[in-house]
Amino acid sequence: MRRVFALISVTIWLVALVGARAEASCTCWCVDGELQPLCSSAMEIAPICPPRICPIVAPSIAPIRPPTIPPLGTSSCRQAQVCDFSGNCQWQQVCQ
Repeated sequence: MRRVFALISVTIWLVALVGARAEASCTCWCVDGELQPLCSSAMEIAPICPPRICPIVAPSIAPIRPPTIPPLGTSSCRQAQVCDFSGNCQWQQVCQ
C-alpha cells in the first residue's frame, strides 16, 4: 500500500514539475545518469526516449527502505536518483 501511495505521489509530482497534461502516464527522466522512461502504470507502453545528456549527479547514499513486494506487472524495484534536466535530483523507488 505504501508503494502505491509513493507511486501516486511521484506521478503527481512529475506531472506538476513538467507541466504535462494529466493524461500523460510515461515520461523520460534521467535515472542514475541514464535517460529512461518512467511510467505511472506497468500496463503503459514506454516511449522511446530521445538522445539527451543527463546532468552529473553528486554521489550520495540511497535511503534505507524496507523490502516490499513489487507492484503487479513489475519484477523488481530499486532505489535510484531521478533527475530532471535542470539537475534537480531526488531518491525514488523505480520498478521494472
